[in-house]
Amino acid sequence: MTFELSQADALTIADAVRSKTVSARTVTEAALAQIAAHDSKLNSFTEVLTDRALADADAIDRAISSGENPGLLAGVPFAVKNLFDVAGLPTLAGSKINQSRPVATQDANAVAALRRAGAVLVGTLNMDEYAYGFVTENSHYGPTHNPHDLSRVAGGSSGGAAAAVAGGLVPLTLGSDTNGSIRVPSAFCGIYGLKPTYGRLSRAGVFLFASSFDHIGPFGRSVRDIAAAFDLMQGADPGDPVCTLRPPEACLPQLDRGIDGFRIAVADGYFAQGGEPEVFAAVAQVAEALSAKQQVTLPEAQRARAAAYVITASEGSNLHLPRLKTRPQDFDPATRDRFLAGAMIPNTWYLQAQRFRRWYRDRVREIFQEVDLILAPTTPCAAPLINQEKMVLDGVEMLVRPNLGLYTQPLSFIGLPILSVPIRRPNQLPVGVQIIAAPYQEALILRAAAVLEAKGITAAPVVVPS
Repeated sequence: MTFELSQADALTIADAVRSKTVSARTVTEAALAQIAAHDSKLNSFTEVLTDRALADADAIDRAISSGENPGLLAGVPFAVKNLFDVAGLPTLAGSKINQSRPVATQDANAVAALRRAGAVLVGTLNMDEYAYGFVTENSHYGPTHNPHDLSRVAGGSSGGAAAAVAGGLVPLTLGSDTNGSIRVPSAFCGIYGLKPTYGRLSRAGVFLFASSFDHIGPFGRSVRDIAAAFDLMQGADPGDPVCTLRPPEACLPQLDRGIDGFRIAVADGYFAQGGEPEVFAAVAQVAEALSAKQQVTLPEAQRARAAAYVITASEGSNLHLPRLKTRPQDFDPATRDRFLAGAMIPNTWYLQAQRFRRWYRDRVREIFQEVDLILAPTTPCAAPLINQEKMVLDGVEMLVRPNLGLYTQPLSFIGLPILSVPIRRPNQLPVGVQIIAAPYQEALILRAAAVLEAKGITAAPVVVPS
């Protein structure tokens, strides 16, 4: 048979492998061929693990032949942002400096979890240096290009992870989100991207940026792929001190339960201004499809974004201070300058930002006593051009890089679970909508997303670069 890997989602591939319709080796070879043929245009991969991937695929085929259960993701090719440890590779985190680190001795826990479920790791992916950015314009490894328009950014900092899925190279990837680094590229590349509750998934074996903000999560072409990957990575982990002991809740079986009785609202105020009309139209379309008639105001969202900047810059610069002192010339200049600015933030600012964070978290949780889900734009615009420095939003000229997280940063700030869903927009650049819930309510988010997908409101079409 002709197996169109570039058009299939992960669970479709796994079903075909388990039923012996296609072998895991054939699927893996197809993914490697896609990468070889098209990634020169996208620049999403920094390392392709050909030998390792084929060996893993052969092991899956042998297990199936022996009557063993190969796992939920049997034979599914996947790749990870290069801040996840991968055994035998130095963990780059998008940097030049980390090239001299010792190679990882084992895979990050999240990577290992997907491999235990039969997924085949085919490589590592480009990102903004040390995850500090929204564009994946990396001065060491080059920019990642958006499959929908190669002249535009893929978003960041997990740009390689989003572009690889949207461009048909692999159906599933892992990224990280500090202030929007899963959601921004998901929106720009037209795919699904989940930032789970802070502490829900283990970050053991991940090179962190700002520890009190950092999340990991999956990118995919379908809601069920996102749910499956999320389920497989859940579980308490002593290797990550913030990975909670809350019993895991399986989301995949719940996708067909619908949303009867859900209280869904649209975020107004801060989240209804400052963006392009198309992003607000996307929110309205989702709201109508989900019968969301309420509006809610998240108080002091602008101040929350400012406080998020202070905490992120302070924690990130503190982590990198030894490297800033010894190897400043080896940083991406833009990253270095932001870290140096962060190093000069007064302690009193950091402490005040943390105090405000507690207040803001409590106020937003009060809102979730009245509603179950909140809708908001993911980004203020569609993907800007690579190397574009300024943009005009709502009549105001502003810098591109710091302002792509306009609607993601006030929510990252308090660790809420959020899924960015891709709005169906044929022949137009993608935009995304955030579906937001109270902590540990990922199942509600995914059920709402499944409804949108079934109605054709959202879709993640593969765009193979030409």
